Amino acid sequence: MARYRGPRLRIVRRLGELPGLTRKVVSPHKSYAPGQHGKNNKKPSDYLIRLREKQKLRYNYGVSEHQLYRYVQTARKSKGATGSVIIQLLEMRLDTVLFRGGLAPTIPAARQIVSHSHVSINEKKVNVVSFLCKKGDQIKIIPKAKSHVKNLITSIKDTEFPDYLKVDKENLEIKVLEVANPQKACIKINELLVVEYYSQR
Repeated sequence: MARYRGPRLRIVRRLGELPGLTRKVVSPHKSYAPGQHGKNNKKPSDYLIRLREKQKLRYNYGVSEHQLYRYVQTARKSKGATGSVIIQLLEMRLDTVLFRGGLAPTIPAARQIVSHSHVSINEKKVNVVSFLCKKGDQIKIIPKAKSHVKNLITSIKDTEFPDYLKVDKENLEIKVLEVANPQKACIKINELLVVEYYSQR
């Protein structure tokens, strides 16, 4: 399944708050899911509950179904709880780190900054949004793109950055101090339901 490029508020109405996808807020008058069955209060099945949790990850972090499944496979082979490792891998993606460090208003915006070669890691330009950052990485916005990025983030209010990132917002730099803590992810998710969803594959 390709990356979603349609109306973002429809997804938020269906799945709940997704800070990585959009900063827009759903109107109180449209708090129900979109579509003709949006106001249906029928109890969701167990499969639907697991599917929605999986979709939250996909849409919030902007990954395709194939990419997410690859992260699941990697997590299964790693030490630690599979669900926590999945979140950790997604949080350590370059586009997510830029978003969590306040250098982009959303993950799609961060993806555009990276794909336009506006970012360097340890003094080397990187244009791969799925690049997995590691402890000690120094991430910078290249000089010629700083004015553009500063204009992009002017509307972002001061937020609390995760403690595994050291952020210099004035110079548009981020240093990765530690591997991401899954408990401090940018989205509230039940990762066990995601693992259960993929348990049959």
